[in-house]
Amino acid sequence: MRVGILSLMQESNTFIQNETELNHFEEDLLLEGEDIRSTMENAHHEIGGFFQGLRDQKVEAVPIFTARALPFGTVSSSAYTKLIERMFFLTKKAGKLDGYLVAPHGATVSGEYPDVDGHWLHKLRQRVGSGTPIIGTLDLHANLSLQMVEATDALIGYRSNPHLDQRDRGVEAAEMMVKMLRGEINPCQKAVFPPFIMNIEKQCTTETPCKELYEHAEKLRERDGILSISILQGFPYADVSEMGSALLAISDGDDGSAEKVLEELSEKLWNSRSQFDGAGVDLETAMESLNEITGRTCLLDMGDNVGGGSPADGTLLAKALMTHLVERSFVCIYDPYATELACNAGIGHSIMLQIGGKTGSDNGTPITAEVKVRGIYSGKFEEKQPRHGGFSSFDQGKTAVVENNSGLTVMLTTKRMAPFSLEQLYSCGLNPENFDVIVAKGVNSPLSAYQEVCSHFIRVDTPGVTSANLDYFDYKFRRRPMYPFEKDFDWWYKT
Repeated sequence: MRVGILSLMQESNTFIQNETELNHFEEDLLLEGEDIRSTMENAHHEIGGFFQGLRDQKVEAVPIFTARALPFGTVSSSAYTKLIERMFFLTKKAGKLDGYLVAPHGATVSGEYPDVDGHWLHKLRQRVGSGTPIIGTLDLHANLSLQMVEATDALIGYRSNPHLDQRDRGVEAAEMMVKMLRGEINPCQKAVFPPFIMNIEKQCTTETPCKELYEHAEKLRERDGILSISILQGFPYADVSEMGSALLAISDGDDGSAEKVLEELSEKLWNSRSQFDGAGVDLETAMESLNEITGRTCLLDMGDNVGGGSPADGTLLAKALMTHLVERSFVCIYDPYATELACNAGIGHSIMLQIGGKTGSDNGTPITAEVKVRGIYSGKFEEKQPRHGGFSSFDQGKTAVVENNSGLTVMLTTKRMAPFSLEQLYSCGLNPENFDVIVAKGVNSPLSAYQEVCSHFIRVDTPGVTSANLDYFDYKFRRRPMYPFEKDFDWWYKT
């Protein structure tokens, strides 16, 4: 048996004016054929899991196409057209296959196609017909659509946030594919779409209230005939009709068991909906809290969450650390211009810079400060441990580390970089244990790495294109009513 592998992943923040272009994929991940195997086979990623699962079952993997870009604005029409044309040219070239393992993100948006993932999965289904299995994975932040469900035999969402189980889910999808091809199971996929979006501040799966919801789902997975259950938290920064949390269940045969577990899980989710409201610590409260905390603290900059598509050049927390004279503190800021000036000045030299705040976001204006250049680096680093996103190779471009006289160390980069790995610091000669306060531009994704060195985490309610306060955004296309935007209505799911 031969099973093809296809992937197209990008998380689209529709509140960002700039678009994601083809070069963004080229800079991150754009691979064909055997290059996919050599790059991804050992990665902590679902594609690595696809390869492992098929290999263990003695089934041939046929890597066809994979593309990924860092979360940013919607994918431009021209970029999406080129990606899809290439994907399906290579799919045709691969010839007759017994099945397809697919890895869409689930929250990708392009101008003509608000539901990109549903569009290309539907196109694949049309091409291969109803008799060829299509089984895939979904990012936990997917905005599930009915089109995605109808185009596939089974979709399996990550179970952890931070995303540490991607490879496991890839293995699970591959094993399900092989069992289906051998006639051992008959997957029947059902979905429910509550009028609800989970606040990103409450999306950590090891913290209340997510912890209890996911534990309940784990018990339901033990039911006879249940092959898979997924809780898709949703991506609130995509203003599309599909935006929202969703639940998926896959049973072995259409015996009603999938609908039954969805009914129970929906009731659990809806009855606890108010627990998922964001609380948010304001900037001043966060600064005051530092005086009362013993131990290294990580300030999570929710409004400049790079993993949600933000510009990565927010300065509000950095300014607050300088104003409050917080020594031994660290922040990473994307600023190609300031980076080049620092590199030109050279190590050991002082220079007056305007740092960050150049992309026009609401997350702060430039910082004007005299800094000393402490180091210049390539910006490339490797991560061997499973971390959020499942990747091991990173490139944040030419990087300069500078320090001002208040004790703030700033890592300046020429490419946006999400704080998924401590190797980002180590590779630039920095030991995170030498800082008392570390700013990470994220909400939940930095936890898996930074928990190794930080004993306290404060989610700071900063403004910006990834603000945790959803009242900050002007939604035009979301469903109505939807909790928490509207609260005075009832909903229930019955089989």
